[in-house]
Amino acid sequence: MVEDKIDGNEVDQWTEISGILQQKSMKCSIKSKSSLRARYSYGIIFLITNLIAWFVRDYGERALPLLRYSKACGIKGSECSHTMGVLRVSLGCFIFFLVMFLTTCFTSKLCEVRNTWHSGWWILKFITLIIFMVIPFFVPSDYIQLYGEFARVGAGVFLALQLISVIEFITWWNNYWMPDERKKQSCSFGLFMSTICYIASICGILVMYVLYASKTSCSLNIFFISWTAILLVVMMAVSLHSKVNRGLLSSGIMASYVVFLCWSAIRSEPATLKCSPQQQNSGNGGWTTVIGFLIGICAIVMATFSTGIDSQTFQFRKDKVQSEDDIPYKYGFFHLVFSLGAMYFAMLFISWNLDGLPRKWSIDVGWASTWVKIVNEWFAATIYLWKLILPAVRQTKVMDNKEPEEEMDNSTSV
Repeated sequence: MVEDKIDGNEVDQWTEISGILQQKSMKCSIKSKSSLRARYSYGIIFLITNLIAWFVRDYGERALPLLRYSKACGIKGSECSHTMGVLRVSLGCFIFFLVMFLTTCFTSKLCEVRNTWHSGWWILKFITLIIFMVIPFFVPSDYIQLYGEFARVGAGVFLALQLISVIEFITWWNNYWMPDERKKQSCSFGLFMSTICYIASICGILVMYVLYASKTSCSLNIFFISWTAILLVVMMAVSLHSKVNRGLLSSGIMASYVVFLCWSAIRSEPATLKCSPQQQNSGNGGWTTVIGFLIGICAIVMATFSTGIDSQTFQFRKDKVQSEDDIPYKYGFFHLVFSLGAMYFAMLFISWNLDGLPRKWSIDVGWASTWVKIVNEWFAATIYLWKLILPAVRQTKVMDNKEPEEEMDNSTSV
């Protein structure tokens, strides 16, 4: 009877413990799902901020008469529209996400209060966002101009983070589909994808020659496209080298990305009849201009969102096993990327020119934008080639260090 009572107590204890664990697991699951949904809410906030910046740039001077009553906006509110208007909206968005970064950067567990702040309190955060968006319109223009100089640096950092994220994704994709005796189907799919990427890259080079370099007077475009073609050949040759032996998949995907950057850079050039089929349009533009503008805004939001959730790429230690109550992604890094993204969209809307007057329905157009993208392309190819060569160089050094040791061992044995 005593043994039966002891066994019954143990069963009750285990049942109670298992119930508590299940309840805790359910709470963690609910909080994790809420955290994952929150990132989409921040993405929507970022999209709305982009649209506000566009509206203030193109129509703020006429549609927002209240701006005229602010001393910081100058005569008739001219210093709160166009380029300065974009910078003011960008500053408000930057401050909002910077505050979110400072208040969530050390969050690690779902049970922390900072997790609740990140995933909830939306009414308070909405009010805070409005306040931060309004304050810059009362800041003197000299400070906004200073922020614009600082935003150039922040936008460059954002481009670097985005580039590293893309290259890491290409590396992961290549490792996933790399040849393996146990995955014959994966090997064939990787070969198929690399073929498609190279065909698309070559076709892209030929199309750019026809559209943007059909005349010898378009020497700059010829240089851009020819150098891109050279980079394609170099990346393919290095990836197939016996000491590297990384296959064609990663170099094929990277080739497509580099060709896309070159095309995007040439498209950002001010349109001329001599080297581009596009014609300069000072008006609102047709439906193709509007669609291209909307696609550009969506691309900005997607680039910021995808880089923000890719915090694992930038972790120094990746061997830590995630437990059930850990946050699903790094909140601090997520908000930091969005704060840098606020600077990035400002530079795209004003074409990296703090003194210019951007055209309506335009985005990332001008020589400054062209050179930023071209440098980004060259930087991307350089980093990729370095990631290919570095393991081979390390392996060669290891082999060179082993040879003297083997010679010493042989001489000692003799």
